[in-house]
Amino acid sequence: MALLKRELYRQVKGPEVTHADRSCLVFDTDSKKLYIEREVAHLDASIGGEIDYQTATMDIAEYLTRGGETAGHRELWRLLRTLFPERHDPGSD
Repeated sequence: MALLKRELYRQVKGPEVTHADRSCLVFDTDSKKLYIEREVAHLDASIGGEIDYQTATMDIAEYLTRGGETAGHRELWRLLRTLFPERHDPGSD
């Protein structure tokens, strides 16, 4: 299975890596599915360096309607506008 990924957003918080959040636009070339993958990692030093790592997938519409407007949302909208440029002349479809 080949996955083509385009990073939309990455954020790392803490003086040392204590929380990381990343969203990618993913195209699965086998199943022909296009979706968003979100990875979240959290390091809790008080538990001896244990890492909690979660990955979730969602369709594009769900991603765009959740969580307000983030840098990931803005990047996805930018990519979509390059694929579907707006037409300014009335009556052209």
